[in-house]
Amino acid sequence: MAATTTTDTGATTDTVPVGTEPLRPHAETAYAGELAALAAADDRPRPARWLLSPWAVATYLLGGTLPDGTVITPKYVGPRRIVEVAVTTLATDRALLLLGVPGTAKTWVSEHLAAAVSGDSTLLVQGTAGTPEEAIRYGWNYARLLAEGPSRGALVPSPVMRAMAEGRTARVEELTRIPADVQDTLITILSEKTLPIPELGEEVQAVRGFNLIATANDRDRGVNELSSALRRRFNTVVLPLPASLEEEVAIVARRVGELGRSLELPEVPSGSAEIRRVVTVFRELRDGVTGDGRTKVKSPSGSLSTAEAISVVTSGLALAAHFGDGVLRPADVASGLLGAVVRDPAADRQVWHEYLESVVRERDDWKDFYRSCRDAAQR
Repeated sequence: MAATTTTDTGATTDTVPVGTEPLRPHAETAYAGELAALAAADDRPRPARWLLSPWAVATYLLGGTLPDGTVITPKYVGPRRIVEVAVTTLATDRALLLLGVPGTAKTWVSEHLAAAVSGDSTLLVQGTAGTPEEAIRYGWNYARLLAEGPSRGALVPSPVMRAMAEGRTARVEELTRIPADVQDTLITILSEKTLPIPELGEEVQAVRGFNLIATANDRDRGVNELSSALRRRFNTVVLPLPASLEEEVAIVARRVGELGRSLELPEVPSGSAEIRRVVTVFRELRDGVTGDGRTKVKSPSGSLSTAEAISVVTSGLALAAHFGDGVLRPADVASGLLGAVVRDPAADRQVWHEYLESVVRERDDWKDFYRSCRDAAQR
């Protein structure tokens, strides 16, 4: 038995046998229905080669209800102006840099922006300490290079080169992890909108619709600062941590629900109390003070991001589903919390112990949570 996918143009893609569907479909596939509904309702001007107008792209990210009643689910929960500035940047000749501490949804926003603008979020360069210049510019098929010499047929285009030639949106993840000399290969691309190929005496000129989204953070180890010349080529948008407990709980619950459905785990409402507790713990340790502002606490060495809270809760749901009764309980999240908080055994373990004894233990409705976390720490 096979499944087919139909695009908004009416074309069908190759059939995919049931049971072999991707664990995490690309945004343009997972939300194809919403993108098609937005395209049908969108009567506003669209920049060249954009699938949607800037207004529709922002609606796709932030959520809303269309005139025909179609509900667009929010992909990003945060200040509307941040999304509007990011979308507007992509409609100009400036590249977009999404900056923020780990776990502020930079990659998530980048993927959904590319999906809504170009219908393709896969033109991706993943930045690491070992990312070579060829990953951003182009490489060579060495068998053909030896047989034919330098030729177009032997050239292997990078995702950035393809985006330039096709007028699409390229993505560079973790830009600050890429060595500085490799980062700077973007300068000519972003300023001149050309990519020279000196071996062929040619160049690739970006066609209208091309732009680039990069993500970066300056909190992790192994960060390479951007040169001032490269930074000037970007419009920087800082993605903040969720402003309130309720906002962060909503983000975690939504993402855990999406992940849980793909993994066939219990529904999120069965664990809503534990989600709130996990997020509360993360926020208090991250901020160095309890939610009521009365007690100062030490912060551990890790970032305790929203993404990590999602991971803790999802792992807990898996434990509840496979080794429990399907209901998320304190014991299911305790080990994950310990692993998220205690990154440096020498320092963080004491921070966690003090927080448990001085804060968690004193909360009357957290007794079971306290016992589970204490037991997990003593194993």
